[in-house]
This record gives sequence, C-alpha cells and structure tokens, in this order.
Amino acid sequence: MSLGDEHDGFGGVGGSGQTRTRLPEGNSGDVYGGARRPVRSSRSLVTVVGVVVLLIAAIAFANRGGGDRTDATPTAGTAAPRGEAGAPTSATGVRPVTAKNGAVPTGFAHDEQGAQSAAANYAVALVSADILKPDQRREIVRQVIAPDKADALAANLDKAYSGEFLEKLGLDAQGNAAPGMTYVSRTAPVGTKVTAFSTDTATVEVWCTGVFGTAGVSSTNPVTNDWFTMTLALRWVDGDWKVASFSQKEGPAPVHTDRTASDAEAITKAVQEFGGFTYAR
Repeated sequence: MSLGDEHDGFGGVGGSGQTRTRLPEGNSGDVYGGARRPVRSSRSLVTVVGVVVLLIAAIAFANRGGGDRTDATPTAGTAAPRGEAGAPTSATGVRPVTAKNGAVPTGFAHDEQGAQSAAANYAVALVSADILKPDQRREIVRQVIAPDKADALAANLDKAYSGEFLEKLGLDAQGNAAPGMTYVSRTAPVGTKVTAFSTDTATVEVWCTGVFGTAGVSSTNPVTNDWFTMTLALRWVDGDWKVASFSQKEGPAPVHTDRTASDAEAITKAVQEFGGFTYAR
C-alpha cells in the first residue's frame, strides 16, 4: 500500500488510490520463489491498484452519503498537553483489557492508555482479511464502531464489497480465496500516540506495518508489506472506547532491505501457524 493522500473512513477518498506492487519475474511457476526484493528506489517500475488501497477506499466509499459525520476529535481546547519530548514510548506492562467480544478485545481503561490500546486493536480489525467476509464484517463493525454509526456502515460495506470488488482481489462472494490460495491481510501496530484527549473522546494515531496479498503458486498478487498510519477518533460509549471515525495515510516507512522473498508455501504456513496478539500501550 502506498497512499499519497489521507483516506477518511467516514468521508471521501482522497488521491488516486494507487499503489506499487511487484509482479513475478521470469517463467517460474512460483511467483515468490527466489525473487529478490528491490530496494525502495525501484518502486516506480510497476504501478497497479493495490489490495490495501482497495480495502480502505471501499470502507471510505461505503460511508459516503451516510448522513452528517460524527467526529469524535476533541476541539483544540481539549488537547492533551504534550512536552517537547512527547509522551513516553515504552510499553507500560499494564494489562490492556478485561475481556474479549468475539475476536476483538474489549473492556479498555477509561484513560489515555486505554484509548491507545483500543485504537491499536481496532486498527488490526479494520484492516483484517475478515472485513471482506459478510458475517465477520458485520460482527467487526458491531464490536468496534460507535452504535449510532454501526448499522449504516454495515449496510454500506455490504454494497462496497460487491462480488465485482471481491473478484478484483481474487476472492469469491464470501471473501474466500480460490482453492490452493490464502488471502492475507494482517496488520501489526508498531506504536501509538495520543494527539488529543478529553474525558470521553480521544484521537489516537497508530503507526502500523503489515502483510497483504494472496499466497499461492499461481498468485498474481504476491504477499508484500507496507507501512502506514491510521488515525482513529474514539468516543467513550457504554463503558468502552468505540470508533467514531478513522483515516489512513502512508508511512513513516523505513529503508526497504534487499532480502530474498520467501516462497508461497512458507508465507501460507506462517499465516496459518503464527497467531495474533492483543495490543497494549
């Protein structure tokens, strides 16, 4: 994913919505096998519409025309004070949540740390492979979105994630990859930062990396990685933090190392065998 403009999860889509994806080289049947990852300066060789851009753009499109935007971003007068050095970035070790609502953690603390933990976990859910599957999608929306937004968003997402849209990703109407393929969309938060906070609202930025694409020997969209930042506006609703709006922009991205790419089998095995985490500040 290479987003040149910020994508607003409860508004419009900015920019062209394009990304750069490496295509397989040579005549090998395995699009991953032996290929070297180019350094970052060679990214302009091939440009195609990317998986993550499509996902975020579809979410944003689904929210167009859904009524007035409910934005939990606090006013300037409620911004949390920040020193010149910024907030501490080390983990606190405090237990993040008390329970789970399905696969999504719940019961975050009613403070800045709880808001950051909620934002990190919600970012993972909103860019997961399950968001493309009708049943799981409705459940994710119910779990993370503020109640006054959830029903409309779920209905609009059903329209956005049409059969035609899923086909572009190589998925069937239920969001499943073809036999022998594994669709991957997994996000890992690197860190969080509160940019505004009041008693019942918070704005949190989540710096993320992730792996996205389809693993399989005949895949034309091999799994690649990206770096991006999600900004989530949260509200305290019924004893927990919920998402009122969210947006996404590219970076910050480190230098891309020239490392040998793993083959499709290794990527598929890793996705199946390595479980996710509950993220905490």
